[in-house]
Amino acid sequence: MPDADPATAAEPAAEAVAEPLLEHGPGAVCAPAALPGTDPREAARTVLGELGEPPHVPHLPVLPARGPGADPLGRTAALLVDLPVDLQPAGWRFTDAPGRDAERAASHLRADLDELAEAADGWRGPLALPVLGPWSLLASVELPRGERSVSDPGARRDVLASLAEGVAGHVADLRRLVPGARPVVQLEEPSLQAVLAGRLPTRSGYGALRAVDRAEVRAGLRDVVTALRTAGAEVVVRLAAAEPPLALVRESGADGVCVDVTALGAHAWESLAATVEEGVRLWAGVLPAASAPPAVSALVDAVRTPWRRVGLPATGLAGVVLTGTTGLQDVPPDALRPLLRRLREAGAALAEASGD
Repeated sequence: MPDADPATAAEPAAEAVAEPLLEHGPGAVCAPAALPGTDPREAARTVLGELGEPPHVPHLPVLPARGPGADPLGRTAALLVDLPVDLQPAGWRFTDAPGRDAERAASHLRADLDELAEAADGWRGPLALPVLGPWSLLASVELPRGERSVSDPGARRDVLASLAEGVAGHVADLRRLVPGARPVVQLEEPSLQAVLAGRLPTRSGYGALRAVDRAEVRAGLRDVVTALRTAGAEVVVRLAAAEPPLALVRESGADGVCVDVTALGAHAWESLAATVEEGVRLWAGVLPAASAPPAVSALVDAVRTPWRRVGLPATGLAGVVLTGTTGLQDVPPDALRPLLRRLREAGAALAEASGD
């Protein structure tokens, strides 16, 4: 394994309690979480209309265009238990009591879940809940005094515990509203590598915060993954394509890893191969945020060509879930359905390629 950590080789993985997504067969696709528009009912109907049949994975839409609290950061902060936040001019910050924007975020989330429940009535299968991961949340929300909360050991402990409890409750809400759903929590971790490498700028912008020890980052992510799996959810960790810490995701006990495969170099693909060989499912980002859908062959080859180059068996392509390289919030609303249909077509073509 190119990026393995020998010190963790003997550590146990998180207990597997969620049902495997692969039971729904090859060719699965999942839309990126962030979508265009401001109408949660229309967004939920679009997602279920295009992806609401096996083997696909519909999701709870995120609509950032609605404003503060509808963005991934505000929505996740609203899930925290006993850690109130407020939106300041410089961004989200921990406070003594929830602010107006935090209350708006919680209200958005409740309404979104209700709309999803109506659109997904009768659905039996995987249903994804996108949430900002613990380390990216810590990298983004400020302490009351103004620095990023990831800089404070006490804040790190509190946020990790609070998020694990809050997202487990989020999973329970989904199970109650959509009884046939098998929750899949997508932990979005775009800042994970910056936390590990000490690349997060200080509030002043003139320096960088000290790197958090890898063992602490690994343990924190694993604790959140374990809590979610205990709640009955499958867990997928989405990473930025630049130097993705894939070994850390393997060690966390996550079921899947999501990454923009179109931006990975040869070394990262070698590490990705090791990850897949250890039973972690690949959610391959291939669909760009574009006005016109790319060719099916281009989407399939973005996975199939490097997959074969690193020596992975063609049959393993049946386990790959295709998704977007980034959110689709900036595409024209009338382009969304054609993009999702093209993603579906690519999933079917990749499933056929698994038999080559």
